[in-house]
Amino acid sequence: MESIGGDLRAMSPQPFKQEHLEALKALGSERSYASGETITGVGERMDSFQLVLDGEVEVVNPFTGVRMVPSTLRAGQFLGELNFLSGGSATLPMRAAELTTLLEVPRAAMLELMSRIPEVGDHVLTVFSARRRLQVEEKRSALTVIGADRDPAVQRVASFLSRNRIPFQQFDLDEKNEDVAPICAVAQHRPSVILGTDTRLDDPTPRKVAALLGLDLEISQEQDLDLLIVGGGPAGVAAAVYAGSEGLCALVVEDTAIGGQAGTSSRIENFMGFPTGISGADLTYRGQVQAMKFGTRFVMPRRVTALNHDPRGFCVTLDDGEKLCARSVLVATGVQYRGLPVERLEEFEGAGVYYAATEMEARFCRQTEAVVIGGGNSAGQAAMFLSRAARHVHLLVRRHELASTMSHYLRDRLEADPTITIHYGSQLAEVHGDDHLRAVVIKTPDGNKRLDASALFIMIGAAPNTDWLSGMVDLDSKGYVLTGADVGARSAYETSQPGIFAVGDVRSGSTKRVASSVGEGSVVVSAIWSHIDAQRAEPAPPPERIVA
Repeated sequence: MESIGGDLRAMSPQPFKQEHLEALKALGSERSYASGETITGVGERMDSFQLVLDGEVEVVNPFTGVRMVPSTLRAGQFLGELNFLSGGSATLPMRAAELTTLLEVPRAAMLELMSRIPEVGDHVLTVFSARRRLQVEEKRSALTVIGADRDPAVQRVASFLSRNRIPFQQFDLDEKNEDVAPICAVAQHRPSVILGTDTRLDDPTPRKVAALLGLDLEISQEQDLDLLIVGGGPAGVAAAVYAGSEGLCALVVEDTAIGGQAGTSSRIENFMGFPTGISGADLTYRGQVQAMKFGTRFVMPRRVTALNHDPRGFCVTLDDGEKLCARSVLVATGVQYRGLPVERLEEFEGAGVYYAATEMEARFCRQTEAVVIGGGNSAGQAAMFLSRAARHVHLLVRRHELASTMSHYLRDRLEADPTITIHYGSQLAEVHGDDHLRAVVIKTPDGNKRLDASALFIMIGAAPNTDWLSGMVDLDSKGYVLTGADVGARSAYETSQPGIFAVGDVRSGSTKRVASSVGEGSVVVSAIWSHIDAQRAEPAPPPERIVA
């Protein structure tokens, strides 16, 4: 299956071409570091691109102070992580192993150079992506999560990091390992989230971790936005790529994880160009990297709660009351899985009840029974994926067949897998447990049946995320956004309010597939550009109609 980034262990260092090196030198300045001097500390913003001119740089274990990686960086190689593209923070400390001279180029100037000279951008992105892959696979990071299996709050942080492809270490409280001892000392032997050796998050949340890593940027200072994209699923990410490549100043706001609902799909096999399949998270992550290369920024986890119009343009209100304004807005919020009216269900969310099936959640159903509820492709992919870890997987389907809701290839695999049982005409009736889910009762055509399962995955229904639109655009009877001919708009993706567009699953009449969402997100940018171009020539008056 395809994965983001090459294998750094098999890549030989490739220095910049001489003409590219000269371009870098014209933008940067030299700085020397003494042997043993820290070049980049954990949590420091990566505000410059650093190229080794002479000397040696090593990656340091933040807890022991010794060299973490056997290989080092020498003349011609450069420092940095993928977070550099967004101005994020370093997750590993770097230290001069001897007297070292670096060429340091300001981040903004480097991003402009990468855009102007594609070979430079490709080289940097290739190395950064490979480093990220190695960090994730070998869990090399100064960010540590301890006891996620015991604390729902810590587990939510781990899920946020995992779904956003952010490298972190993870340990159980009872793990016996000499390397874990200093980390547990910082954690005070409690479920914790730790950055480096002296930062322990009290009451950890994804938002706090994002702030530490520079993912929740100072967005209030962003000026003159052309486009605000609400939602980071396939449609929103595709629009982010094309908006950036067309020179629009764009910002993506995502409330959970890049990839949206598609990001929970463990294996997509019918997306063109990936014959061996690709996970939804990897697919959208590739798009995010592309978009950042073109200058589009991503902010998460932030939730939009309202939309209005004022002299600055269209303005959204975020969950903390902060406002963002732009010349145009793209609604790409997709849909969310519906909850179920089952007593105590919310009590077990994060403690056995999940709404995503990734590597993170799969850890919690090893050698036990797992139950997946849903009849769509996401539920089928989750069942196949979880069957590799769980002792047995039960798929609950309300209908008496899957032909109308699931791809043929997926149905065949589910029915042929001996570790998966499909319960047709069935639904969840009860959940049981103490501090964690221990069993479920399902209602079947043959009566109620108890399953001793400690992991329940809910992937049913689809409620559009449109409450935040505040009545500014027309919706259909189910809450999906009406566009194009349905509202007399000029573009197939423009809403009843000029300047507000909608793409992907949230749009009324859209095809609920990843490929179609990517296509819509790509095509809509042309209409957005035309709207903004006309607005720059002659600013549009405020809308006359705002429905309460």
